[in-house]
Amino acid sequence: MNEFFQALPLASAQAAARAFPAVGQEEVALSEASGRIVAHDLINPADLPGFRRSTMDGFAVLAASTFGASESSPALLEVVGEVQIGSAATMPLGLGQAVRIPTGGMLPADADAVVMVEHTLALGAARIEVIRPVAPGNFVIEADEECAAGTPIVHRGHRIRPQEVGLLAAAGFTRIPVFKQPRVSILATGDEVIPAGATPGPGQIRDVNSHTLAALLRSMGALPRQLGIVADDLAALRDACLNALRDADLLLLSGGSSVGTRDLTLEVIAALPGAEVLFHGVAIRPGKPTLLARAGDLPIWGLPGQVASAMVVCHTLVRAAVEARAGLSPAAPGGGARPLLPATLERNIASPPGRLDFVRVRLEQRDGAWVAHPLPGRSGVLRTLVAADGLIQIPLHSEGLDAGARVWVDLF
Repeated sequence: MNEFFQALPLASAQAAARAFPAVGQEEVALSEASGRIVAHDLINPADLPGFRRSTMDGFAVLAASTFGASESSPALLEVVGEVQIGSAATMPLGLGQAVRIPTGGMLPADADAVVMVEHTLALGAARIEVIRPVAPGNFVIEADEECAAGTPIVHRGHRIRPQEVGLLAAAGFTRIPVFKQPRVSILATGDEVIPAGATPGPGQIRDVNSHTLAALLRSMGALPRQLGIVADDLAALRDACLNALRDADLLLLSGGSSVGTRDLTLEVIAALPGAEVLFHGVAIRPGKPTLLARAGDLPIWGLPGQVASAMVVCHTLVRAAVEARAGLSPAAPGGGARPLLPATLERNIASPPGRLDFVRVRLEQRDGAWVAHPLPGRSGVLRTLVAADGLIQIPLHSEGLDAGARVWVDLF
């Protein structure tokens, strides 16, 4: 099939990748929720911790009882009780009085501060001297300070981190509504490609792409499924695609997306039922011959056959589609624009204008700052990706960057 090969700007390609809807929802146990994406806002039902508590071992007091206290002129307080951890504090408390309290203990109703035990001197069992004053609120967690009733603990579209797991447990959540993890089918194509466990003959290469892409997709929270290798045959590739689409939320074809008479990906995808090619070609290097189509709500990617190109495209473009299908909000931490690490470029880099150039870099910390060492390499060489910590971009219309330039590293 003859197709006009026009490269799309990266931002437009990413927008197209993010336009796919999220997959379905399910409930998981709280113990399995870390790393999953919340399907709707989780609202705290009651104030947390629900009572005022001490952050120190010491004495609950009225702060006014300690005003002006010092080592030379301590405040003398009467100890009128003791709070037991895990029990209610019901004893009354007045000026000039104190209640012994452990860390995490509930403050008596009238208390408004805690004096650290280190700032007191015992005068028998029922009296203490306070040698430093406290202000109202010192060493006290308020009843709603952890999380007020009606406050969202996690918003829809956010990925749950271990700290949110803890807060959800504190709020009493045991079952969490989450988006399902996108299932990604991966097909490797090419007459020259053989399984990783086979011995290559003349002109043959092991299937590196499927394993590399599956590992990368798994790190994104997807569920990859490697469906093997398909020869450069129109009927065989079409049958393999139809089979892969039956149980997938995304389909990746590795190889066969460049312009050439032997490349069948575009022809096969265009012939699939209900398929629409969204773009073929992105103005980036490596990865220009990337293809994205849709069949209903399902994205179909044709990735370059060179492993470095395929990995860069997966990292910068396929990720957007995976996150969209996973329900990750672009506004959530880790969604949309990824956090970048500032660094100083170690040496000059040349780049042909007309494409956004992704350059692999190794990071080194020097004098408290990061230095980025470029690792130029061909798109079929995996070694430079192994040595790299991330990618930097050379703008579309630039002819390169000079040594000492400020760059932003997209970490792997």
